[in-house]
Amino acid sequence: MLNTPGSAGPPVRVPRFVGLMAMDARETAAEHGVVLTAPDRPGFRDLVLDHVVRQYPPPGAQVPRGAVVTVWFDLGPHEGGGGAGVREPRRPGPPGGGLRRELDEPGPPEVSLGQSEVGVGTAGGTGSG
Repeated sequence: MLNTPGSAGPPVRVPRFVGLMAMDARETAAEHGVVLTAPDRPGFRDLVLDHVVRQYPPPGAQVPRGAVVTVWFDLGPHEGGGGAGVREPRRPGPPGGGLRRELDEPGPPEVSLGQSEVGVGTAGGTGSG
């Protein structure tokens, strides 16, 4: 059992806070008789949508009623590391072309007789003679 100075009351089990939004974590803590603190969020009381990613003591641990449970909203330096942070453009950029690269190459040109070609070099034309 974890001893917390100044805590009194029967022991309670620490609920699982990981995955909960900040406001839900605060409500769950109040229902289970523990107090939350968040060292990485000075304005923890105003948070609503941030999700808990770590907690101590772990879920299921027995603590005295009123004990402090620490939760974190950011991953530590050696945790996670999914690389989903801010990305900056890299140079050189992707090759140009857009949709044109997706189109099929054109086939052989179609032969058609236009107006300017009619009558040139034909029997009824005006040739030198």
